[in-house]
Amino acid sequence: MSESTTRTNTRERDEKITEPTEQEAVETCPECSGNVVTDAEHGETVCEDCGLVIEEDEIDRGPEWRAFNSAEKDRKSRVGAPTTNMMHDKGLSTNIGWQNKDAYGRSLSSEQRQKMQRLRTWNERFRTRDSKERNLKQALGEIDRMASALGLPQNVRETASVIYRRALGDDLLPGRSIEGVATSALYAAARMAGNPRSLDEMARVSRVEKMELTRTYRYIVRELSLEVQPADPEHYLPRFISDLDLSEETQRQARDLVEGARQSGMLSGKSPVGIAAAAVYAAALLTNEKVTQSQVSDVADISEVTIRNRYKELLEAEDLPA
Repeated sequence: MSESTTRTNTRERDEKITEPTEQEAVETCPECSGNVVTDAEHGETVCEDCGLVIEEDEIDRGPEWRAFNSAEKDRKSRVGAPTTNMMHDKGLSTNIGWQNKDAYGRSLSSEQRQKMQRLRTWNERFRTRDSKERNLKQALGEIDRMASALGLPQNVRETASVIYRRALGDDLLPGRSIEGVATSALYAAARMAGNPRSLDEMARVSRVEKMELTRTYRYIVRELSLEVQPADPEHYLPRFISDLDLSEETQRQARDLVEGARQSGMLSGKSPVGIAAAAVYAAALLTNEKVTQSQVSDVADISEVTIRNRYKELLEAEDLPA
């Protein structure tokens, strides 16, 4: 290679290195060095300070259609739903609806209905091809059912599904029921998300006994090394206050009572549900709101005796007359 050719290649390489990219070229205004913004609606790049239009007729990378509400947006969108851990196949397979109607809402003929039924059958067989997928499908259905009964949000259901998938992947299910591991995963997920439920509440909506739930929960937490913090009574207060239709002032007073009990060391060894229920009852009395021990007991799913005992202890911690 000649010396002139070498110099030419070197000069071209240096120009490529020093030449600013298109993104860098429009970061500042060439007239006033002001900030540059992109107006996606008009397809222009404009200076914020002097208003100079630097670029126009830019490519619109958005959809060519418009939607005026969420339902219309979902109908016009050409992509499917996002993947989710709450379905055994993460929502990637085809789902055939149960309605025997065509796209125009007209009923199908008997021959077409039989054909659709065969398609549904084969689709279901392909979606669950082995025992592990059938196991996962049953467990995730249980998690969704129990979460709906307990009023738990979407993030708790997703976390519970991930915990169950980990337990299944680590081969922790032999010797334990699917319902027991699913309930334990949901209980752990609720506590990790700061939206806990008591063991009695979990056992009421589950198909397993409380003793089995407790044993399986401890096993899952230990084997998967889950970081589950001890239940805080304050996490129960918003739900109890909402169910009893009490005021924000009562909730603040209940938080103060729980904090006073924590500083005095009273929370150690006590049920957080009992502490929260007693704090709600005591706070309602202090704010002159009408609520009975029976009402609080029904909401918190604990006995009135527990509420009375914890109620007296809370007032003693605050040096208030019982």
